[in-house]
Amino acid sequence: MQRKTTLITGASRGIGAACAMRFAKDQYDVIVHYNKHEEEALALCRQIQTNGGQAFTMQADLAKPQEVKNLAERVLSQHGGVDVLINNAGTALYKMLCDTTEDDLERIFNINILSMMTLTQALLPPMIHKKEGHIINLSSIWGLTGASCEVAYSTTKAAVIGFTKSLAKELGPSGILVNCVAPGVIDTDMNQQLDEETRAVLCEETPLGRLGTAQEVAETVFFLSSQNNTFMTGQVVSPNGGILC
Repeated sequence: MQRKTTLITGASRGIGAACAMRFAKDQYDVIVHYNKHEEEALALCRQIQTNGGQAFTMQADLAKPQEVKNLAERVLSQHGGVDVLINNAGTALYKMLCDTTEDDLERIFNINILSMMTLTQALLPPMIHKKEGHIINLSSIWGLTGASCEVAYSTTKAAVIGFTKSLAKELGPSGILVNCVAPGVIDTDMNQQLDEETRAVLCEETPLGRLGTAQEVAETVFFLSSQNNTFMTGQVVSPNGGILC
């Protein structure tokens, strides 16, 4: 059986790293994208290779449109495209809207939306040619509900959902499935920066009484990208411990 390839953006840590390990476990060749965390990305690749898998690192600052284009060109030239594209990379912004600067907006929209659209656009032709492929976009429950003091972030994550639904309709005739995963509060580096009181409140608000894990999100992503999913497209799946029911 021919090995498949996946590109995971923001894969050096957290949900992205968990996805990389999960896909490698199922014999995918994994392209681990990172920006600043080279040591973590290389360590992840070594771990995958130690377990008998294949993994490769690629660096790009997704806040810079030209670097996104260069990343896509490297993927196409070195791998001929991907079978699964996981648009996981994102950045947060905890600010009231009146305190949000133009630079803040440009950065968060470039990373969370523009890079996703540019990368997907560039990697689509081989998928369309083969008439198969999976694209998974990472949103957030705040993209579904909105969050106070995170207006810019919530807006970008809502846009991810709109992008997913629209693209699924466009690519359906080509046999390409496009879905969105909108995690609840997950125990990653981003949320470890929260103080203990805030984390306790979030656990209390979650019916399961705890934060989710990156591995749990990775399993959701993997299912949507696997041969077991042949008819779900344009969907938003939210592993959130019941905080949204």
